[in-house]
Amino acid sequence: MKPQQLLLCALSSLAIAAPQATAAPQPTIIAQFRGEEQTSIDVYQKASPAVVTLKAGRSEGSGSIISSEGLVLTNEHVIRGSSSGRVTVKTSNGRSYTGVVIATDKPNDLALVRLNTSDRFPTLQLANRNGIQVGQRVYAIGSPFGLSGTLTTGILSRIDGDGDLQTDAALNPGNSGGPLLNSRGELIGVNKAIVSSRSVNGNSGIGFATSSLIARDFISQNAHRLNANPGSTTAQRPTPPRRPPEPNYPRSNTPRPSYPRPNQPNSNRPRLGVTVDASNLVILEVEPGSLADDVGLRSGDRLLAVNRQRLRTLDDLLQFLDRRPSAAILTFSRDRRLARVRVRF
Repeated sequence: MKPQQLLLCALSSLAIAAPQATAAPQPTIIAQFRGEEQTSIDVYQKASPAVVTLKAGRSEGSGSIISSEGLVLTNEHVIRGSSSGRVTVKTSNGRSYTGVVIATDKPNDLALVRLNTSDRFPTLQLANRNGIQVGQRVYAIGSPFGLSGTLTTGILSRIDGDGDLQTDAALNPGNSGGPLLNSRGELIGVNKAIVSSRSVNGNSGIGFATSSLIARDFISQNAHRLNANPGSTTAQRPTPPRRPPEPNYPRSNTPRPSYPRPNQPNSNRPRLGVTVDASNLVILEVEPGSLADDVGLRSGDRLLAVNRQRLRTLDDLLQFLDRRPSAAILTFSRDRRLARVRVRF
């Protein structure tokens, strides 16, 4: 007899021998745990067939199929690595398709990709306002670190003033573009950003998603592009900005050193000597012998503030340097620890 069977038999014998009064509460506890567990199982089984993995150049992220014809909703920063506007999309059953980027919205970090196929696909439904409530259980499915079909859970912690959804569900590089779901398996947000910090109590993670309400507007604004000829469609110009861009995107696995540099020529702007990823302010390269090299900045450091003023975008840093300061205090994160250095120009 297998060990599992022996254990079940032992428990059955104990239950028969136990007094009726003490045995009665046990089924209630088991049933309650099973109910919470079953919800997670149901959400995953319903939603995961419509979750895909996208590759654009050296970038990799996730996405959600939102129409049976093969329309995929994802992050703009996930598909940004495609110079041709074409990406590779892998479905949950392992099949690969070529997708064409038909619309982007960089401020809200959204993109639409259409699969070049006549196949039909399972889909995710977008939640309405009633399906998005602070305190509800949420579920994220995606491909963190390339592990497709990964489920994490948490709660909806907060709804920001600009509509962004904050959650404590674990998000990692590769979750970008994947769905944040409610307990009905409806898409309430598109996962896009993570903030992590270290304190005396240990590490804590905060994730952000673009609300399905914003995503629904984005889809409606680009309805005229959904049936365009895929052979003649390339990445489209972003729709008009709705709000300032979020700087703290979770990077798709490998950074690309193709973003503006703080040391690019602009009048007499001081030169730090770094190449910075404009989407998340992560240093990609430090020029040997530069000011950044002298003060110990490294590739992989993420710039957070200058003179204790938060840097939200690369333009914030460039505008500060354009004032030709004589010195600055840079705050950055390294290995989830905060540090400051003083730079004299």
